[in-house]
Amino acid sequence: MDRKRKSVFSVPGVNSKEARLNRGKSNASSSSTVTFSDEAISCPFDAVSDSINDALRHLHYLRSRDVELHPDILMAASAIDKALHRAKHHTSASTTCNGETTNKHAGATINLHKAMPVPPPIPDDALRKAVFTHPGVCNNVETTYDRLEVLGDAYIELIATKLIWEKFSNIPSGRISQIRELLVKNETLAEYATKYGFHDRAAVPQDYPKQPKRWTKTKGDIFEAYVAAVIISNPTDGYKMVEDWLTRLWLPKLSGIGNENSALNAKEILARKIMGKGIKLNYIDERQPIQRVGGTQIFFIGVYLTGWGWDNKHLGSGQGPNKVIAGNEAAKKALLKKELIEEIIQVKENEIRKV
Repeated sequence: MDRKRKSVFSVPGVNSKEARLNRGKSNASSSSTVTFSDEAISCPFDAVSDSINDALRHLHYLRSRDVELHPDILMAASAIDKALHRAKHHTSASTTCNGETTNKHAGATINLHKAMPVPPPIPDDALRKAVFTHPGVCNNVETTYDRLEVLGDAYIELIATKLIWEKFSNIPSGRISQIRELLVKNETLAEYATKYGFHDRAAVPQDYPKQPKRWTKTKGDIFEAYVAAVIISNPTDGYKMVEDWLTRLWLPKLSGIGNENSALNAKEILARKIMGKGIKLNYIDERQPIQRVGGTQIFFIGVYLTGWGWDNKHLGSGQGPNKVIAGNEAAKKALLKKELIEEIIQVKENEIRKV
């Protein structure tokens, strides 16, 4: 946080010169206790919104310094911020850069979805604006998220890898990569961007929201850019603030993963039971993935055995938010078919004894 900027929480000392002058002005006129610029008067929503955002920045700064804050304080400030956004949302408009029409909703606030942690602030106004400006509507890379999303992507990968490393200490490198993909893929980041209302603040080519895949990618890029902007804007505490925020976002997904030694290694367990020389276990798409609201997808994978006397024998089917998880679910379903698996194992052992 820029320490030179005066926070709404910064109050002059009781006996300071500034305080004495303020008391003198107050005695002269009780109606002149707050002063706004002409621009602020003409845009009252902006003036109040700036004050609330300043308060949120200060609260986040205190929390980054391990100062205990009651969650109701942050929720109250966020609720006011959300109310201002709803009031100002009626002034949504189209803007242009390079003469192109863009899809942009007015308002510089963040919607706080139920149970979502409050995102860290971006103190730098120019960076905050760039985060929500698509390169397709402005040539100047310094005023768009073109470069920011690349840096944000790197930070997100690093933070996700570290979190998985610490939470699952006994899993192999391949599993780390698989779980990380669940956390950092565009569908996941786009889901978060949607819940925070980032897409409502974005200046993008007008037809983008009508193209599901492109819109998902765009929302994911905006989220990555937001991460980078927070860290750049807060050189001292930005990384720690982002790490805490992303950890709170990701933990619900990680808690649903469960026991790494059983459920998540179903493919390995199945392979150890029935695989052998010349034997094939094929994981194939059984149907086209379904595109869900918010940009997420559901994949459908089946596992099939060729060998030990079977040709393309269906063992199980599964579904999930990516192919890795869907394939693992298929292996779990196959392992539940105990009679079939035992039969395959018996045939395997008989064939091995013949050799």
